[in-house]
Amino acid sequence: MMKKLITALSLMLCSQWALAETPKHWDEIERKARGQTVYFNAWGGSQEINAYLRWAGKQLKSRYGVTLNHVKVSDISETTTRLLAEKTSGKHSGGSVDMVWINGENFKSMKNSNLLFGPFVSDLPSWQYVDKSLPVDVDFTEPTLELEAPWGVGQLVFIHDKATLANPPQTFTEMLSFAKAFPGTLSYPRPPAFHGTSFLKAVLLELSSNKDALYQPVDDANFAAVTAPLWQYLDDFHQYAWRKGKQFPTGSTQMMQLLDDGELQLAITFNPNSVSSAQVSGTLSETTQAYAMESGALSNIHFLAIPWNANAKAGAQVAINFLLSPEAQSRKGDLNIWGDPAVLKTKHLSGSAKETTLFKSIDEPHPSWQVAIENEWQRRYGQ
Repeated sequence: MMKKLITALSLMLCSQWALAETPKHWDEIERKARGQTVYFNAWGGSQEINAYLRWAGKQLKSRYGVTLNHVKVSDISETTTRLLAEKTSGKHSGGSVDMVWINGENFKSMKNSNLLFGPFVSDLPSWQYVDKSLPVDVDFTEPTLELEAPWGVGQLVFIHDKATLANPPQTFTEMLSFAKAFPGTLSYPRPPAFHGTSFLKAVLLELSSNKDALYQPVDDANFAAVTAPLWQYLDDFHQYAWRKGKQFPTGSTQMMQLLDDGELQLAITFNPNSVSSAQVSGTLSETTQAYAMESGALSNIHFLAIPWNANAKAGAQVAINFLLSPEAQSRKGDLNIWGDPAVLKTKHLSGSAKETTLFKSIDEPHPSWQVAIENEWQRRYGQ
């Protein structure tokens, strides 16, 4: 009976997750990876991140013979759509995407549609360095099942210039009062831009009287009641927002520029170290600093995954393993380079990557809320 149960479970897993086809021995994976080109779909809106990936590509080429091709996308949902199209057309090998930077709803969508290769994460030699006290095995409450490897830590924080705003709002209620007192100086990125949707979720988490519902799949029966405080807030906020809520910044990068130009009093970022990186590059003044709301910062882990039909599965595993190495994570966390908080234990890090101080954390809602909130925002304000 037990043997039959184990066999049934094995067949189920093989069918659902397209278990790793590559050998377990890492030296064999490295051998197969040599000469492969890894098409890495990742956000391309940051000069610091793009420069870091160029460095990583040079290391992968010289050490492992792997070519890393950064395919810049504005929203990773574009990649999800492409992979779904490939699956529908029966393209189960030789896919156009070898590696993807994802989390949240995009991970849930890819996972539910069986678009991911794995499990593979615990087979990575660099897995031993990862800080397992971080929520590296769940993604917006969704179990990762080793279908994606943790890459960095994100927190929704705000940036202000101490020279012009010494005491920024500490709650979203205070932010509304500030907007009324200084109209035209506050805004948020237009959803579905990641930072904009994150802003909406953070506001709702502060104002909601039913937070438990936000950590469960969306229930259409109570969606209107749960989200009512958010829409009431935005109806009021938009009247006093930048350009009266008729236009919105495209993302975090534009908000930083508007802050530096003195047009906005606050900018939004999902990296608490991005201020230091922007100051080094001259994008922000030395008097700017990041802070979180007094309740904490909406926080999550961002991940790297491999599509089920990737053409360079071995190359992608080698690339992810390198990006999780102490060397690569220390460079990624360097405040003068990218400043993205590492997912490794501090003892394995070097330089300024060891100095990252994260804010009090607020867990992300269930990923189904992301799409539901974006759709409702579009219906109300998107025209």
